[in-house]
Amino acid sequence: MKFLYFLVLFSSMAFAQNQYPKDYFRLPLEIPMQLSGNFGELRPNHFHAGFDFKTNQVEGLKVFASADGYVSRIKISTAGYGKAIYITHSNGYTTVYGHLQKAMGIIQDKIIELQYQNKSYEVEAYFKLGELPIKKGEIIALSGNTGGSEGPHLHFEFRDSKTEKIINPLFFGLDLKDDRDPIVSNVLVYPIDNTSIANESKRPIVLSLSLQKDGSYLAEKVLATGKIGFGISDVDFDDVSYNPNGTYKTQLISNGKTIFGYEFNEMVFDEARYVNALIDYSRYKKTHQRVQKLFMKQPYNWSNISQNVDNGIINVAPNFSSIQRIEVSDYFQNKTVINIPVAYSNKKAIVNEEIKPTPYFVKAKVEANFEKDNVSVLFPAGTFYDDFYLNFDVKNDIVYLHEDVVPAHANFTITIEDPKSSAEDRKKMFIASLYGNKWNYNTTKVVGNAFVCKTKTLGQFKLVKDTVAPKITIAKSIENKWLTGVKNIQLIIADDSSGVKTYNGYLNDKWVLFEYEPKTKKITHTFDDALLLEGQNKLKVVVTDNVGNSTIFETQFFRSQKK
Repeated sequence: MKFLYFLVLFSSMAFAQNQYPKDYFRLPLEIPMQLSGNFGELRPNHFHAGFDFKTNQVEGLKVFASADGYVSRIKISTAGYGKAIYITHSNGYTTVYGHLQKAMGIIQDKIIELQYQNKSYEVEAYFKLGELPIKKGEIIALSGNTGGSEGPHLHFEFRDSKTEKIINPLFFGLDLKDDRDPIVSNVLVYPIDNTSIANESKRPIVLSLSLQKDGSYLAEKVLATGKIGFGISDVDFDDVSYNPNGTYKTQLISNGKTIFGYEFNEMVFDEARYVNALIDYSRYKKTHQRVQKLFMKQPYNWSNISQNVDNGIINVAPNFSSIQRIEVSDYFQNKTVINIPVAYSNKKAIVNEEIKPTPYFVKAKVEANFEKDNVSVLFPAGTFYDDFYLNFDVKNDIVYLHEDVVPAHANFTITIEDPKSSAEDRKKMFIASLYGNKWNYNTTKVVGNAFVCKTKTLGQFKLVKDTVAPKITIAKSIENKWLTGVKNIQLIIADDSSGVKTYNGYLNDKWVLFEYEPKTKKITHTFDDALLLEGQNKLKVVVTDNVGNSTIFETQFFRSQKK
């Protein structure tokens, strides 16, 4: 019977991997594949949706179409994937190329056309079969560092064209060598409720691990009473990338049966935020260590959970004695095993809970509305993953709404009444979030005397007034200078309060494209001879912040178009 179980398990895994074409797609770069991020890796507020290919720490490498197809979507943004191209293929899959420096050929021509049509650097458009055809191996772009990228690399992913599910790129035969077992650096035991105790503690505690002769690990014994769960921190290394990445499959096994497990075969894009439910979010925010919880206090609908019995929670009652087993695997079936002996104990807790009751108790599955002074906060049902006591106060015009140690899955609403400010003042006001010593802008609606914003992050909030216009600077003046032969012009734009909302450039009174890179605060215009005049040219740049303050930069320069 045990043999049959493993045969079925192996067969289903093999089927999942073999249903995808192995020789249809080529790599999008011509350099050897090294990864700075893999599929399913844990990231802030999301699971990573593809592969991040290293580009030797430089931009400008040629990016090739992985197969014949057509460009089905283009998205140019200052956030997320930055400059991104989506190519749909006839076999039912779509490949995505992100953080690009620049598109090439007909794709770049189409992007420029869209930007000038919309008079905006940020554009998004969808295309049909036949509009932008692409051949396998065609250069579609140059690699870059745009959007939410923290360094030069190429983001690459596969999607099912119909369902838009994201698929593990390794299923498509990408050649990556990996003979190394995953590394589990920490195992924690969690008392689940206020009646549970583990090793004389009501708080999560780290278990020591010892390596065994067979290569497995033995955790220190857990003496417990009540409901407990386990958590792990882990990483995986392949043989060529030389940096830690995420693991592929994790299982918690009790009495030979998997009671909690998840794996990264594919992902639903809209479920990416469940990473905050999987990890011990509070611990991550306090220590920057991501511990994956192998249990759920309250179930959440993450599709990647493949096995689940009693939400992964183990009930330790008198006479209970068992070995719990955690298995962590990579795609290539390298595996790390941790055995955890668990037995009942009636010893009392020495370390007590940190929870302090407050008047504001939030039930995750029930809508909650709290008010104090001129502030109200609405949490729709399903905003949070678990129940908790909320710290809520209003002092010196600052709203103290807990702290960012409890993750929100959906937006909640903050409303601040302000009958004292004039109608003119309200136009310049917004609800700001405090991060360190800086107040950050939240999109804010004004309804009568009330200011309303939606956010997914707990913390401190305040009504802030911004009357300071953005700044526009240039490193070296071009006033009345000859710029013949100069390829582009750069300006630095910044706004230290509500932030930059729009940026528009005009050359001889006609709108021209400026590309914006928020990481460097630079906007760049690449000269086009067709838009320039012989001799004197006038340049104007207008930058507006989120509450309507504007700054205008004007200059003139000379250029000869004669060759």
